[in-house]
Amino acid sequence: MSAAALDHHIEITPGIAGGKPHIAGHRITVQNIAIWHEYMGKSADEICAEYGLMLADVYAALTYYFDHRAEIDHSIEEDKTFVEMLREQTSSILREKLRAHRGE
Repeated sequence: MSAAALDHHIEITPGIAGGKPHIAGHRITVQNIAIWHEYMGKSADEICAEYGLMLADVYAALTYYFDHRAEIDHSIEEDKTFVEMLREQTSSILREKLRAHRGE
């Protein structure tokens, strides 16, 4: 896929999707597509059907991902770390109720 073809499908716009590469006209990031495909095992067809995308959009996102894999994988790990930090800092109502029920 040529860079010109990717330009029609993938955009990087400050203020949209956190400035991350995303599918043109959508807030679905290349990172989202990579996670759904690589980590969750969804096929390109499944992603298209579930999110109303064109197959070319999904393949362009996957092409972009494989061309920038280290950078995007690093971003995925940073996001996981951030979520874990939030979980540690934020109390869970359910967790508190369970502790109260057990008498902790």
